[in-house]
Amino acid sequence: MSAAKSTHAIDIVIPVFAGEKTLENLMREIATLRNHSPTPGGNQFTVDRVFLVHDCGPDKSDEVMRKICGELDWVHPIWLTRNYGQHAATFAGIAATGSDWVVTLDEDGQFNPADIPEMLDTAMSSQSALVYGLPLNRPPHSPVRNALTALNKRVVAPLLIGHTFATFSSFRLILGEVARSASAYAGHGSYLDVVLSWITDRKSAVRVRYRSEGRPRSGYSAWKLFAHFWRMVLTGGTRPLRIVTVIGILSSTCGIGLAAAVVGRKFVYGYPAGFASVFVAILVFFGVLLVALGILAEYIGSISRTVMGRPLYSTRSDPEAGPFRYRG
Repeated sequence: MSAAKSTHAIDIVIPVFAGEKTLENLMREIATLRNHSPTPGGNQFTVDRVFLVHDCGPDKSDEVMRKICGELDWVHPIWLTRNYGQHAATFAGIAATGSDWVVTLDEDGQFNPADIPEMLDTAMSSQSALVYGLPLNRPPHSPVRNALTALNKRVVAPLLIGHTFATFSSFRLILGEVARSASAYAGHGSYLDVVLSWITDRKSAVRVRYRSEGRPRSGYSAWKLFAHFWRMVLTGGTRPLRIVTVIGILSSTCGIGLAAAVVGRKFVYGYPAGFASVFVAILVFFGVLLVALGILAEYIGSISRTVMGRPLYSTRSDPEAGPFRYRG
């Protein structure tokens, strides 16, 4: 096999929302991986292309992207028509790739591209189609955010969607054909890691050191973080519905047992059944019913958006290269 054929080609996808202050430095770090080089484990690799997906953020990321793409012919822009969110933007970038491997990176500089060779070595040694970069240190966020993230990963998510959420990270090395299959199967509101779990269970993780974000404020507000998590729950499967079903069965069983006890006390001891017991039973059943209906409504809404053909994302040409450039 020739040297060219034995070299692992890697495309990098970076969703860009607020990267005005961080993109140029990140590109300089990625540029060092452009040469055909061996990993510590002896696997030859090179970064072929980088796809910057503009997700219509609040800053001047678009101007920085144009500057970078004008200077570096291996960096390619993808322009979304509006803000679709990190996962949709990542899917859009993955769909444009054609390499052996795809790496997804955040724009904020939190992940070090120099860790990619180690991730490739792990993929090759374990024959994994998906390798996550998990934090070796405490993520450089606020204590409250870190605590809520830990609670979600260790308690809430395992209960609602399974045991895989603790291994999720936006720093991923994905086998190219698996990444592009995930992009093809994804529908509106899809969570990338959930879709990947549908396609492959051959995954590993590498411990990497997370760096501080290179911008003054995170692009995620508390509401966006909650929406991000809730979308993962809704696309993660039907486990919440099963939990509600189990709760309903347990509640019904308790209700039947309580009813039997009340009837027994009435006929054996002559005690009145009492309005309070009826009222409590109604509240319990009504609460369970409302929770079930709320979750069902969310699922039906998600299904209807998919059936109606609502797109996951939509791309366009650079707005500065079309009719909009003719402005006063």
